Amino acid sequence: MGINVEFTCYSFGLPQEADVRQWVGAVLPVGRVDAEIGVRIVDEAEAQSLNQQFRGKDYVPNVLSFPADLPRGMDLDVLGDIALCAPVAIAEARAQHKAVPQHFAHLLIHGTLHLLGFDHESEDDAETMEQAERELLATFGFPDPYLVTVDADDCAPPSKSP
Repeated sequence: MGINVEFTCYSFGLPQEADVRQWVGAVLPVGRVDAEIGVRIVDEAEAQSLNQQFRGKDYVPNVLSFPADLPRGMDLDVLGDIALCAPVAIAEARAQHKAVPQHFAHLLIHGTLHLLGFDHESEDDAETMEQAERELLATFGFPDPYLVTVDADDCAPPSKSP
């Protein structure tokens, strides 16, 4: 049992397998630290294919969660699988002016919370999930991922034309 990590996509700046395990493992409540979770770091083609096949959506997502659907009576602590699209996560981190490891940690924590039954279908559920994400990310020294970052150039007053 444990957190199984598979990289099928390689790119400069990807987190180490140990980091992935640590971020996902931090979400697991006491008593479920040995739960089985699969984490697959994928490229755009695989992410889009999974999204199309399992959700009927034809776009490349940043992260997908697949909670386990075990038959009744099966005595295994399997939570499910997470697929994280590395190129999308890297592009989002850059666009949002975040460190790549910070964004990967956020997406993996988000995906793991989904495996535990969290969702963001209502405002209350979204706030509960986002607060859990903030608290977990803070344990790694990462800032609130929902704070809007603004470039200093965006705050400058408009220049006056002569």
